[in-house]
Amino acid sequence: MSAYERVKQWNTFARIWHIYDAKWQNPIESAKVISKHLQGQHKPIYHPLNDCGDHVIVMNSRHIALPGYEWKKRAYFHHTGYPGGVSWTLAWQLHEIDPTLVMKKAVRWELPRSLIKFRLMARLHIFPDQEVPEDLLKNVSSQIRQLRPVPRTLASYSDKEVDEFPKINDFPKDYILK
Repeated sequence: MSAYERVKQWNTFARIWHIYDAKWQNPIESAKVISKHLQGQHKPIYHPLNDCGDHVIVMNSRHIALPGYEWKKRAYFHHTGYPGGVSWTLAWQLHEIDPTLVMKKAVRWELPRSLIKFRLMARLHIFPDQEVPEDLLKNVSSQIRQLRPVPRTLASYSDKEVDEFPKINDFPKDYILK
């Protein structure tokens, strides 16, 4: 095997580090994309019995967005293992306790039920804000594209952009809103 072929093989089987910005993203839809990268389904060498998945860093999990009334209606199950240890926690309560848990539970749900699930979850690194440790950022070589665009806030527009925005009508300066 030539040196070129050996390097190609190393690159094929190497674990790549991806970064994903979860700001304003639906965690259920994002979990489908993240789980494919954790399992290695995006690679041409994927096989269900082969552990060829990559590492994924998820940042801004504090700023995820669930659609509609999902914050109030989605409940997460937990059992302590003891009799009477069953509890159901609403998504907004779980998110207040730990801002990474909703995303973590969504990804765990998408992974296959097998013994490898724990190894796959160990490769998932979730952070509530943009502060990611520098030693992890050094490993990142790819970015997973966001599923939906992040809207701009009104405060992010400059005065020039506000003045140039088309208006339906201009109120006189002495106009008083009631």
